[in-house]
Amino acid sequence: MVSESGQPLGEYTVDIRQAYFLTTEGEFTLSALVHATSRGQLDEIPCGTSISGYVSWSLETYEQHHHEFIKFLPMAFDRKITLMRRKGNMVMTRSVKEGEAVKTEKFKFNLNIMNGFISESANLVLLRVMGWRRKVPHNAKFLTFDAEGKLCHSTYESLGFQTIQLGSERTEAMVVEQTMHSDEDIPMTWQYYLLADGHLAKRIQVGSPFSCIITKKPIMREEDEIEPKPVFGKKSLDWEEDPQLFAIFRDRKISAQEELQASHTTYMRRHPEAQTLISDFLLFLLLRQPTNVVTFAAEYFGPFARNRPPPPPFRSSNRPSPFRNVSHLNPWNSLPEEKPGPSSQ
Repeated sequence: MVSESGQPLGEYTVDIRQAYFLTTEGEFTLSALVHATSRGQLDEIPCGTSISGYVSWSLETYEQHHHEFIKFLPMAFDRKITLMRRKGNMVMTRSVKEGEAVKTEKFKFNLNIMNGFISESANLVLLRVMGWRRKVPHNAKFLTFDAEGKLCHSTYESLGFQTIQLGSERTEAMVVEQTMHSDEDIPMTWQYYLLADGHLAKRIQVGSPFSCIITKKPIMREEDEIEPKPVFGKKSLDWEEDPQLFAIFRDRKISAQEELQASHTTYMRRHPEAQTLISDFLLFLLLRQPTNVVTFAAEYFGPFARNRPPPPPFRSSNRPSPFRNVSHLNPWNSLPEEKPGPSSQ
């Protein structure tokens, strides 16, 4: 911060970085965390401003704290404004202290009437985007709060490009003019000099006895060039010819067989009735020696079926098995059907 004659008066810093904001619903959302501070002396009177806020990437303000002070004794001035986004409203708490008198006010603004609202924090993000795009939207007009905490309009206009001196170097900057049109006060105008990567190089408030300018050209941030991913061709792998891979396969195969055998042995030890049932079936099979082993096994284990209906209480010994072909067991089904003659009618 320098005076019109070039004398240093203080310092102004701006920092924007990514952060997470905890919403009222208890969810974390990715946002921009903005910090801006200015401290200096005007006519040997200490003064300063600090802004801290969370802004979404669509420039919606979640929360902001704005503090201004002028230590002019005996009438020191201190003003604090807090914006909080709560349940469809923007809640403003405004506290002004002049000397020993303190006045606190609280206002609510419905978000439905605040479309296009740009706070001081969102304004710094918006300016950085304009500087990076090297363009100001045509007829850019947004809502904002004036010094008294009332809604008004703020306009942005491009003043072209200008070469400025930054230390020992000269560089080109885009000039953006912002004007706040208050309904109860005279308009306030600021001019921002923005570098190609969005850096703020110079800031002038029209009518103010001082301005802000960086003393050294910063390291310009460039877009990262994403290199294409390397492409590796598929290579045939003959694992049977590779001694190491074949040894791994053999060890894994033996290990899997041992694990499977141990699992089977454990199951049979826990269920001895299975061994008894299988032994009884094999003994019955060897005694009968049927021609169709599959049908014999189905008839043997059929009564154990869970969904099979219970057998009738009086069962015939000649009742055909459901696992056999009924037409094959009943020879009368294979005879041709006789057509009734006139005499039989």
